[in-house]
Amino acid sequence: MTGWYLERTPGRPATAVIAATLLALVLVALVPVALLAAVAMMVLGHVIGGLALVGGSVLAAGLAVAVAGASGLRHLRKLAAGPSFPLVALDDSQYTDAEEPGGGYTNVVPLDRSEYTEVR
Repeated sequence: MTGWYLERTPGRPATAVIAATLLALVLVALVPVALLAAVAMMVLGHVIGGLALVGGSVLAAGLAVAVAGASGLRHLRKLAAGPSFPLVALDDSQYTDAEEPGGGYTNVVPLDRSEYTEVR
């Protein structure tokens, strides 16, 4: 039972990715609240403070999303490159030049290089 629990507990990098993602979600969810607070500040006469609040909240949410995305991709690359992820690269011997199932296409006219022009 102890071994199963240790296998299911996420490691330190996975915990960091989860924390960064949760922080990004919370900050994105708080942007509309900051917008309402900024409108209230502007109505009360603090226009610069309201604009700073909106800009700061959008900037913080954007940075948190960028950090969460970058750390998630980095963690995913580490998992895919590690020995625990069964990903096998194909070499040239595993590609076959077999014909398509069903005999291929029947109404194909082979063209010579002089019979067509490349359109760009």
